Amino acid sequence: MEQKKWHQLDAEELQHVLGVHPHQGLSEEEAEERRKKNGWNELSEGKRISPLALFLNQFKDFMVLVLMGATLVSGLLGEYLDAITIIAIILLNGVLGFIQEFKAERSLRALKQLSAPGAKVLRGGKVVQVPAKMLVPGDVVLLESGDRVPADVRWLETSSCYIEESALTGESVPVGKHAKPIQEADVPLGDQKNTGFMGTMMTRGTAKGVVVRTGMDTEMGKIADLIQNTDSQETPLQHRLEQLGKMLIILSLGLTVMVVVAGILHGQPAVGMFLAGVSLAVAAIPEGLPAIVTVALALGVQRMIKRKAIVRKLPSVETLGCASVICSDKTGTLTQNKMTVTRVWVGGRSLEVTGDGYAPTGQILEEKKPVDVKNDQGLRRLLQISALCNNAEIYETAAPESHGKRKGKEEPQGPVWELKGDPTEGALITLASKMGMTTQSLSALYQRDKEFPFDSERKLMSVVVSHQGGKILCTKGAPDVLLNQCTYILWEGNVVPFTGTLRQKVLAANEEMASSALRVLGTAYRDLRPHDSLDSEADAESQLVFVGLAGMIDPPRREVRDAISTCRRAGIKTVMITGDHGTTAEAIAQQLGIMPRGGEAMSGQELSQIDDQELDAKVDNVYVYSRVSPEHKLRIVKSLQRKGHVVAMTGDGVNDAPAIKAADIGIAMGITGTDVTKEASALILSDDNFSTIVAAIEEGRSIYENIRKFIRYLLASNVGEILTMFFAMMLALPLPLLPIQILWVNLVTDGLPAMALGVDQPEKDLMEHKPRGAKENIFARRLGWKIISRGFLIGLCTLGAFWLTLRVDPHNAAQVTKAQSVAFATLVMAQLIHVFDCRSSRSIFHRNPLQNKYLVLAVLSSVLLMLGVMYIEPLQPIFKTVPLGFREWCITIVGAGVPTFLMGIGSVWGGRRNKRRGSGRLVAKSTNISA
Repeated sequence: MEQKKWHQLDAEELQHVLGVHPHQGLSEEEAEERRKKNGWNELSEGKRISPLALFLNQFKDFMVLVLMGATLVSGLLGEYLDAITIIAIILLNGVLGFIQEFKAERSLRALKQLSAPGAKVLRGGKVVQVPAKMLVPGDVVLLESGDRVPADVRWLETSSCYIEESALTGESVPVGKHAKPIQEADVPLGDQKNTGFMGTMMTRGTAKGVVVRTGMDTEMGKIADLIQNTDSQETPLQHRLEQLGKMLIILSLGLTVMVVVAGILHGQPAVGMFLAGVSLAVAAIPEGLPAIVTVALALGVQRMIKRKAIVRKLPSVETLGCASVICSDKTGTLTQNKMTVTRVWVGGRSLEVTGDGYAPTGQILEEKKPVDVKNDQGLRRLLQISALCNNAEIYETAAPESHGKRKGKEEPQGPVWELKGDPTEGALITLASKMGMTTQSLSALYQRDKEFPFDSERKLMSVVVSHQGGKILCTKGAPDVLLNQCTYILWEGNVVPFTGTLRQKVLAANEEMASSALRVLGTAYRDLRPHDSLDSEADAESQLVFVGLAGMIDPPRREVRDAISTCRRAGIKTVMITGDHGTTAEAIAQQLGIMPRGGEAMSGQELSQIDDQELDAKVDNVYVYSRVSPEHKLRIVKSLQRKGHVVAMTGDGVNDAPAIKAADIGIAMGITGTDVTKEASALILSDDNFSTIVAAIEEGRSIYENIRKFIRYLLASNVGEILTMFFAMMLALPLPLLPIQILWVNLVTDGLPAMALGVDQPEKDLMEHKPRGAKENIFARRLGWKIISRGFLIGLCTLGAFWLTLRVDPHNAAQVTKAQSVAFATLVMAQLIHVFDCRSSRSIFHRNPLQNKYLVLAVLSSVLLMLGVMYIEPLQPIFKTVPLGFREWCITIVGAGVPTFLMGIGSVWGGRRNKRRGSGRLVAKSTNISA
């Protein structure tokens, strides 16, 4: 007996194991003793970090420590503006990081809100109301429709009991519960029909149960524990920027030391070289990089809000750009979470029903043509039964406010139809309403006299209605049960005996619908005579006339198929992870194009039987996981991560929260999502639209490419500055740039132009490339070569312009000052021309340089700042500059333009040569084929 699980025990075994009488409950004394042993029935939040400690943790990053050092150096040099700017950057990053982490840890507090505030419990044979946190194992609880289950409960008695468990199990419709033991030991949560789980909601009926698990031992408690013990993943961007910062600092300091040593060895004053070296180090370390990244991400967040994606953690915007797998929940994410009748079978005819959701708009079609319901007795009777044998209600609500446009089109406006009641009954009443048979219109003709409620044992529901002086019994339910109660069938407008041949036709239609993952209900009726007994369901539900079948499904969202297709072109795999049944999940996956030819599906039971190593071997070829638990979802995410994937996990239920937190980027549904899921996520879809994820991925890719653009620009510029000084020292030339000029170049070129690159428009083929690898170096795809080659040419041309001006009279101090002014202007102009080259992955000639208006304005402002220190007389002594003549400006413009245009021409020529080679290979191949 010790090996048995709670769902396997019968009532006597439960009474013995828990030491409680089902009609008396526990005494107050016994309950108190058990509470001391088991603790309170509530979820723990784990150890909290104080807000102060959380704030101070933001300043432990290596790049931040280096920036603090740069602040000290800038202050010692008297560059107080630079020092203040760096401090502002550090504080901004610290505050943003603190806010994000503080919000992220509210998941468990949201989870606690799902607990029931109170519960009806038997104590000493009396029904009393107690706070839910006081429940203990062995307490006998009583629940009715609308109550939240206060702990994990094993049912002792049930009456028409249905519980909404979608937030925990992913089941798309309320689950019927019973009290009978289940023999199998390993049963998924969604199939434990004799157990209720903490936090779920009873939608119909009444039940008595005994508490078997409380607090952190409940299924909800296990989720809380998973959230506590699941570490949030460092984003690829954070990892790359940390690596980049360390590498840049080491290289910059190394090269700066080499410049200083070379200068001293060639006779330059030691003090002057030290100041030049420190200035060069401050300029070379891109202290503005964290600020530009933050601004680029923040602006991306604003754009994403317009596209209905709300970002909770800034770096997560970029993470979506390298997502290689999207793990999506089915119910409410890929589907509408609105049961809809799509097929009807009446009198041997299979009919299609259009329209989805609870809006009463659509048609019933036979061979693509509308059916005349008025002259179709069988169909009309099926619709009448669907509306009369029903307790649900659909009602119209105002449309939500539009949040802008999507792809240039106005958001559709119109009423929204909501359901009050059971989703299955909602689908049936919507079906009848589509044909004009509303509850209101039928109530004038039919008066309900009696109801036999739907019961999970009978699997039938019946109502007795009065109509034109007579009475009619209307019944709906599971076809396999209903057929046994039918003696006749409505066939081609006539009531005829239900022969074996006709019964086989109904069974075949039912099987065909079920194999298409439809939930099938049968309908039947009986004209009652005055002497017919209605004392019990057995008496009433007999000798029925079978009418037809209605097949329903939670339909896929219309836009999801296109979104998944776009993901496939972008090299992103979509995986469905659901608590629903395998047949339904696979059918939806095939409709949406998730499951390719040769793709596999796996159930939660199969997943439990393999270890992590076996899962890792299979995970790349599995596209659908069904009947899974929260632990399963977490295992799947971690397995994909071990295989090198960047995983985006979407969902709306509590059961999704641990996996969402563990994923590289967690995505929650804004409308149907629970607070727990939202708090654990990094991104919230305000429209619950899977296609919004595609927009977010596009935005994420664009942001990362823009970050690479300004890294390319900043580093190539810094390399140019360092090499200008280094080459000059090696050639025993005077200093081409003074310390104050180096710092001014840094201020003029590193600020606004780099910021403008952060909002650059994406290139057209952005979503046609496969996602970059999670471990891809930020210098991958020839970025490192472009930085070194452009920086080398900028440094060489700047030094060339300096030497051409200096050689006129190298021993004249005024000429040296003029040469330094030429080098200063050449370096600034070369960098400002190079910034347009950084907009394209190919060359400056591949994109319209005037497309980014912010960049044009930034470059113009930088040019004016440069001219200001050269032509405004009070500034000339400070920056040691002089106005340039026509000859010097010719040298400057040519020297500044050579690096960018020389490489651009080389790129165009190389591209044409490769194209000709490709054409030649194609011709040769064609020739070989012809031969």
